[in-house]
Amino acid sequence: MMKKNTWTLLIFLLLGLIVGSIAAHLLSSVEEISFLTKATPLTWQPRANLDVISYDLRITVKISLLSIAGLAASFWIYRRL
Repeated sequence: MMKKNTWTLLIFLLLGLIVGSIAAHLLSSVEEISFLTKATPLTWQPRANLDVISYDLRITVKISLLSIAGLAASFWIYRRL
C-alpha cells in the first residue's frame, strides 16, 4: 500500500491536469466536442518596484473541461490507492 501524503496528491493532480490538457490538445480538431477542448486562460501578473528589488512575474493557466476531468480522475485514483 502506498503512503498518502501532500506531495503525492500534488503530483497526481499535476499529472491529471497535464494528461487532460494533452487530451484536449489532441482532440481539438474534432468539432463535435469543441466545448470540451476550448481552453480558457487565467492570468495573474504580480509586480513590484521596491527600489532595492523589483520583480515582474506572469503566470498563465489554460483550463478546459478535459483538463478538469483529468484533475478529477487523478483525485479519484489517488483516493483509491
